[in-house]
Amino acid sequence: MYAYILAGTAVFFALMSLIALVLYKIDKVKAEKGKWRTKEATLLGFGFFGGAAGALAGMKLFRHKTKHWYFWVVNFAGLVWQLALLGFLAVLFIRTR
Repeated sequence: MYAYILAGTAVFFALMSLIALVLYKIDKVKAEKGKWRTKEATLLGFGFFGGAAGALAGMKLFRHKTKHWYFWVVNFAGLVWQLALLGFLAVLFIRTR
């Protein structure tokens, strides 16, 4: 049972990261063109609630929001709890084998 929970959580985080990465790219393109932007709360929310890896990758790859300290803090905090959850579920899976 824990294997399914672990796999599902990993897939969820991967999908959220992909969405976050795409959102950062879209927002960067809109910023360059002077168009209506994605809300910062949306970017931060996707990073913290499952897509921290994609959000951090988007920040670095597209050089977007890197000067805002709170983007670094929120995305790193999200990455920490997401990796901790995956580690916890992996330990549960290993112990029940």
